[in-house]
Order: sequence, then C-alpha cells, then structure tokens
Amino acid sequence: MITFFASILIWLMFFGLIVLWVIDGKIKKETVLHALFASLVAWGISELIKYIFPTLRPFQVDNLIPLTSTVPWDGAFPSGHTALAFALSVTILKHDRKVGILYLIMAGLVGIARIMAHVHYPIDIIGGAI
Repeated sequence: MITFFASILIWLMFFGLIVLWVIDGKIKKETVLHALFASLVAWGISELIKYIFPTLRPFQVDNLIPLTSTVPWDGAFPSGHTALAFALSVTILKHDRKVGILYLIMAGLVGIARIMAHVHYPIDIIGGAI
C-alpha cells in the first residue's frame, strides 16, 4: 500500500483529472489547463531547489530500502511528488470545491506515503506542499 500511495497515486490523480473532464464533464478544459500548468510550475520550482540545495534522503542516511517503484537519487527537499499533488489539488479546489477536497486528501496521502516509504522527511513534504 505504501508503494501505491507513494508512487502511483499521483498518476491516478492526473488520470482522474482527465476522466473528470472528458468523460464526466464535471471539470472544464480551463481547469485542466490551469491544473497542468500549476503542476508544471510546482515541479520546476521543486527541481530547481533540489539542484541548488541538494539534501540526502532518509533511505540514504539510515541505510534503508526505499518503498517506491523507482529509487530516487536527486535531493530530498522539497518533495516533487507532493508539490505536484498539492498544485493539482489546490487548482482543482479553486474551481470545484467537492472534487478539490478529495484531491487534497489524496495529496496528503501521497506526502505521508513518501515519508513512510523512506524517501522524504516531514520537512520535505511540508516544503513540497507549500
């Protein structure tokens, strides 16, 4: 379950966005574009911070096995997965409150799972969410 929430849930969130737009019609094209743009900006900023201030991940420091589908070797702070998930969620929340709250819960699950998977510290998740 940890691997699912830490590695796969973020992709299902993006897939869900497309489903809500194309199949359900609950979300408009404008919302999808805003969410994708916000996610791209959040990812870019998190990667820039990781590049400028590289930090070790918990599994590297504590000699643990990361419980993710791939082994990340870039810096830990901030969490790129969490940044993507929260950018997507907050954008959706601004357009549709009910769906946005569901997405915020999923974003929180992504962040918590990244800690449990030994790839992030809590401060990495907080930084990504901000």
